[in-house]
Amino acid sequence: MKVLLDTCTLIWATLSPSSLSHEAQQTIADEGNVILVSAASAWEIATKVRLGKLPGAEKLEREYLDVMEDAGYTQLAIDVESALRAGRLTADHRDPVDRMLAAQALGLDIPVLSPDPLLDGFGVRRVWRSRELCALQWRFRDGC
Repeated sequence: MKVLLDTCTLIWATLSPSSLSHEAQQTIADEGNVILVSAASAWEIATKVRLGKLPGAEKLEREYLDVMEDAGYTQLAIDVESALRAGRLTADHRDPVDRMLAAQALGLDIPVLSPDPLLDGFGVRRVWRSRELCALQWRFRDGC
């Protein structure tokens, strides 16, 4: 299965794997799965590190490409079709990175590995299941 990590999931997988749901951990660990990471996540991480909103993620940002390669993740570039799709999404959700992730997942017809229920408004398939409420873990919206 191919699956796209959202930025929060990528950060947790790298810096705090215990924050992931059991299903997310299994999905990432399954060597039969192709784990995609969008260029939009690199942009978001670099921006938030620069603004001081991701304390503890400086090394991840600095060594991003090596960390992705070591994890075996596949980089997903942003193409014009995805950019147009993201701009045309009608859901009432203003986060440009979430829009891009949703557009890429819809274009590739793959699920997004994310605890963020706001992505559901875009009509994407989302993988997460957790015994805890996502709101209890949802540090990323407040700067992780």
